[in-house]
Amino acid sequence: MGDQHVRQWARYVGISITLLLTAACQPEAAKESTGEASATAADLAQSAPLNPLATTQYGPVQGLMDGDIQVFKGIRYGADTAATRFAPPAPPESWTEPAPAVAYGDSSPQPARGGLSLFDSWLPDPVPATSEDCLFLNVWTPGTDDAKRPVMVWFHGGGFTTGSGSSNVYDGTRLASRGDVVVVTVNHRLNVFGYLYLDEYGEAFEGSGNAGMLDLVASLEWVRDNIANFGGDPDNVLIFGESGGGWKVSTLMAMEAAGGLFHRAVVQSGPGLELMDIEDAKVGTAALLDELGLDESNIDTIRTLPTETVVEAALAAVEKHQVGLANRPVVDGVHNLRHPFTPDAPVVSASVPLMIGSTQTEMSMLYGAARPELFELTWDTLPEAVAAAIPGADPATIIEGYRELHPDLDAPNLLFEALTDHGVFGRGSFTLADRKALQGDAPVYQYYLSWGSPVEGGKWGATHALDIGFVFDNVAKSESMSGTGEAQQALADVMSEAWLAFARSGNPNHAGLPEWPAYDTKNRATMVFDDTSAVVNDPRGRERAILDAALTSAGE
Repeated sequence: MGDQHVRQWARYVGISITLLLTAACQPEAAKESTGEASATAADLAQSAPLNPLATTQYGPVQGLMDGDIQVFKGIRYGADTAATRFAPPAPPESWTEPAPAVAYGDSSPQPARGGLSLFDSWLPDPVPATSEDCLFLNVWTPGTDDAKRPVMVWFHGGGFTTGSGSSNVYDGTRLASRGDVVVVTVNHRLNVFGYLYLDEYGEAFEGSGNAGMLDLVASLEWVRDNIANFGGDPDNVLIFGESGGGWKVSTLMAMEAAGGLFHRAVVQSGPGLELMDIEDAKVGTAALLDELGLDESNIDTIRTLPTETVVEAALAAVEKHQVGLANRPVVDGVHNLRHPFTPDAPVVSASVPLMIGSTQTEMSMLYGAARPELFELTWDTLPEAVAAAIPGADPATIIEGYRELHPDLDAPNLLFEALTDHGVFGRGSFTLADRKALQGDAPVYQYYLSWGSPVEGGKWGATHALDIGFVFDNVAKSESMSGTGEAQQALADVMSEAWLAFARSGNPNHAGLPEWPAYDTKNRATMVFDDTSAVVNDPRGRERAILDAALTSAGE
């Protein structure tokens, strides 16, 4: 029963992110690159002190200083994909003169729609343009020496549809300084440009359903081959990401091409149990081709259509057909041979320690943001809302059970917590942790964020993506979501140190936390992060039991 619900919610969340949160990290100000982005980079290069210099296998780069941290933004790790749309990434052409690395590179093309105020402080200034020339990464390091520091490679959220590695809250300065580590963030192809399954239309499209994941593999190959020149250790690389970024981490853990390129992994609110099957991917592809008026006779045209035409047609296809269009990579039998964590944990990453977790009210954003009326729910209107949100469940069983466990819970948060526990984030995170723990080759550490944000009167609770500002020790840059103050900084101290400890050794324990045991399927020991953090065994087990009972009592 659990796997079936997780699968349904995985599809739902993919569509929801496309429709509701397209501008979380790439707001309406973003646009297709026309040369304006290059002008901005040139202006910054002239005005900023080009202090640190580093070499890469393709050519030298020159960045800038942020306090005691050397920062290199917009380093090219792959060639412009516009001329090879839907093909695997190609290496860039080499250069000889130092390339300015002082401004973020372009983000992948994506829908540009109004974003949530929760993300206001996340937005970089200037906001990078979007274009198919988007294979760039950013590096923050304490020094371009031979210190062999742990490397933390971040994959951004936004599903597989939106976002970039250029968000303010992903700025690696404080994390690099605090932990003496090297931080890397990555841009790559998204949505139809990264995951449209066209493989069956000929050799020229081979790998199209996983192009974005192949970009991430290429970025990790760049880290392997170049990070020592930035003071990092290519033999101690952690990959981590939230939401779609967590799903990318899960997917890389099952990709043969990524084997050996990373040594620890963190999945934050994005347990990737399954990818798209070919048959499901074909449905989405057909919807887009129909929107574009393409078929086998003129399919090659899709490689040269204007970027905006493809973006607009993709969004129209999702809205019209409600399909999970390119919202996940594809099990294509070539680049992805299996689902990441179904039916079990992948062998290729068996030796990689994993940390995984979620937040208490993930769905206040993902479900509630587009339905503001849900924040006004009363006990009288709640049953109807629960029935609509969790089809096939008995609302009375859920409401009575949650109120007994949590008598202080109000009606809106009861809905959001139940949805979170029921779906891919809550149930899915424990399922993935179970399967990795049963493999038995490397430790698993489970966490859970129950601290609720005070922003907007506390309506969002411990919402989706709230953990990012704490992990990066970027409370000020996450102000619009988390607020600022002593409590926020204290939590950032605890969480960032746990991630840093895990990056160093594969064990998140540190002096600021109680003893955090490895996870197993018997106890399900979980670090619950709050004003006072503590280990709790299976902290949402009783809630999942209530949901199971509600589904059973409704005749499922």
